[in-house]
Amino acid sequence: MRATDAPAAVERPLSWVNAEVVELYEQSPKVRSLFLDVPSWPGHRAGQHLDLRLTDEAGYKAQRSYSIASAPRADRLELLVQRLDDGEASPYLTTELRPGDFFEIRGPIGGHFVWTSSMSGPLFLIAGGSGVAPLMAMLRHRAAAGSTIPAILLFSSRTLSDIIYREELDRLAAADSGLQIVHTLTGGSTSDWSGETGRIDRDMLAAAGFHPSEQPRIFVCGPASLIEDVARHLVVLGHEPRMVKTERFGPTGV
Repeated sequence: MRATDAPAAVERPLSWVNAEVVELYEQSPKVRSLFLDVPSWPGHRAGQHLDLRLTDEAGYKAQRSYSIASAPRADRLELLVQRLDDGEASPYLTTELRPGDFFEIRGPIGGHFVWTSSMSGPLFLIAGGSGVAPLMAMLRHRAAAGSTIPAILLFSSRTLSDIIYREELDRLAAADSGLQIVHTLTGGSTSDWSGETGRIDRDMLAAAGFHPSEQPRIFVCGPASLIEDVARHLVVLGHEPRMVKTERFGPTGV
């Protein structure tokens, strides 16, 4: 689930359409990728999200909003769903959903938290857990477009097994000298871990990120506590508030 800091910019009336689940992939113990076939999908920009609606046999509807993890021109839509044990939709989506199942979606939605390869300046992405979803769409779009804009992803995960997209991120960085991936683990590390540890703080942002003089475009997505701390630290470090776009986890209306 997600909630953005600015009102969504909807450019056209949105209608509910059917999405078929064509593949499921367990990214971590509590996070699953849903790959969808949506023939009527109009396309999206990296960073946008969509609404998802489930209807049970009694007619009860549950609606949630999820960021789109797939690149704009990918053949299938990908959503990243983290299981919340007391959630209304995520337990079903992460444990009971099967290929061949259908549900309704509408979108794409949002114009504030969006990046395209035509934008100037370095790209600084900061993620916490499944908040990496819209940032992954940006990195995939950057790779597909052949962009040479320097990019850094600072990614906070609880443990090594909780790192989402680890292998794909390694491949992207290995194939592109302009992309740097920095991981930090907040729940402890193992003897073979050589990355950062602890929550993202001011020193980590300064060491891992671009200097404010480079005027990077900054996108931050994750839990509310991470968003608030990171946004405050970035401004103290000298980054312009207008260059910092944030999107936080939170419930949406039904």
